[in-house]
Amino acid sequence: MNKKNALKVEKLTKIYSKKSSNEVKALNSLNLEVKEGEIFGLLGPNGAGKTTFLNILAGTVIKNSGKVNVWGHDLDQNPRQVRSSIGIVPQEINLDAFFSPKNLLELQAGLYGIAKKDRITDTILKLVSLEKQANAYARSLSGGMKRRLLIAKAMVHRPPILVLDEPTAGVDVQLRQNLWNNVRELNKQGVTIILTTHLMYEAEEMCNRIAILNKGNLVTLDTTSNLLDRIKTKKIIFKVNKIINIDSNHLNGIKFFYKSNNQVTVLYERKKHKIDEIISKIKNVGMEINDISTDEGDLEDVFIDLTKG
Repeated sequence: MNKKNALKVEKLTKIYSKKSSNEVKALNSLNLEVKEGEIFGLLGPNGAGKTTFLNILAGTVIKNSGKVNVWGHDLDQNPRQVRSSIGIVPQEINLDAFFSPKNLLELQAGLYGIAKKDRITDTILKLVSLEKQANAYARSLSGGMKRRLLIAKAMVHRPPILVLDEPTAGVDVQLRQNLWNNVRELNKQGVTIILTTHLMYEAEEMCNRIAILNKGNLVTLDTTSNLLDRIKTKKIIFKVNKIINIDSNHLNGIKFFYKSNNQVTVLYERKKHKIDEIISKIKNVGMEINDISTDEGDLEDVFIDLTKG
């Protein structure tokens, strides 16, 4: 079954004019679509255009041209429907210290004009594991709890799409796991998630598909596994009985690095060489192999490769 688009942008362009110098294209004719029900990663170095993109969705930045469609609503024709179809969880923690989570969500529901009988405050607090803190002052919550409260706040109007902007910035490892589990749970319940992150392993672990932006351009958009398949170089580390240098004339692009603790690191292109070939090169010169470990590379390698231009 073809899933419908939760979000579709076509030729989305945003230009900031600087008085002194020329204009800066924060988004340059961007095309992408996010499918209903997926966890979609939006990655890019600082200044890539991610924040501009999110601000256009949130209605705080006006695009120059292009089309934005959220959950079937066109941004130009139905800005209000667009805003009600999307919940944006900001990067900065901006909570009133003297409100409790429950009060805060009730207040937010009021701002959205949701009638008392239609509010789902308790359900949302459960979803983000804050039911025990429902009546505590916001200032007494830990950093991770505050972060989850922001997610709750963005969900008050039950948007089908939730945008998380760097959700684990400044959150420790344990709380990060907790937050990811919360997000996965929301996704299981049908919420489409768009996630921006600086943490490559976070994107790798969470996202079905990933778009990488650089300087306002879409560099790539693919499934996470396809992106990982792009890693050209493999790295293998051998522990040997003693180091013997290998004649570099016949290596055909394989690189050997020797460390004083009887360790040999080998870099090679996975398309060109097989591991057996490397093992036999090591054995042929008389080194005995005691241990082998590999480093498959990760999304960070792809990211660096794609954005270094």
